[in-house]
Amino acid sequence: MKEINEFIKNSIEILELIDKKTILKTIKIIRNCSKKNGRIFFAGSGGGAGHASHATNDFRKICSIESYCITDNVSELTARINDDGWNTSYSNWLKTSNISRKDILFIFSVGGGNEKKKISMNLVECMRLAKKKNAQIISIVGKKNGFASQVSDACIEIPNVNNKYLTPLTEGFQAVIWHLIVSHTSLQKNKTKW
Repeated sequence: MKEINEFIKNSIEILELIDKKTILKTIKIIRNCSKKNGRIFFAGSGGGAGHASHATNDFRKICSIESYCITDNVSELTARINDDGWNTSYSNWLKTSNISRKDILFIFSVGGGNEKKKISMNLVECMRLAKKKNAQIISIVGKKNGFASQVSDACIEIPNVNNKYLTPLTEGFQAVIWHLIVSHTSLQKNKTKW
């Protein structure tokens, strides 16, 4: 019971501490992208890849925004990894999709990528490309010092209230936050079934 109470207590702390102004800024960026008929490209690794796929569905179905998940086509992804390498697999996918200034790259990552430590270089490289193409970057991360927090136009940082639960709380709240975003009246165009 102690661990259950601790996890729930930490979750409540996060809800109280999260930067609501950055969430609102994120909603405004997405609304402007939609008005320009831009697209959202979702990216993540591990749990972030799962979020990217789910969020793609929600933004397409609920908000009617053209959206894509970089990792949804496993044949293309693994061919790029096999032929070109992991680090450029996402950025090369974005090149083929002609990411542009009208578009958004939306990152789900706990650490946000780290060049010096060579962590999540696939995400670092696709963020670099997005910047080069003047696309906006939105990220939801758990660490303040990652590459995503440095280059994002809006970086929603899940407050780290307990190092023991950094990954599960970050990943859990990534889903909470994107569901909040797609449910916001300025973006939601279609009702959910329930």
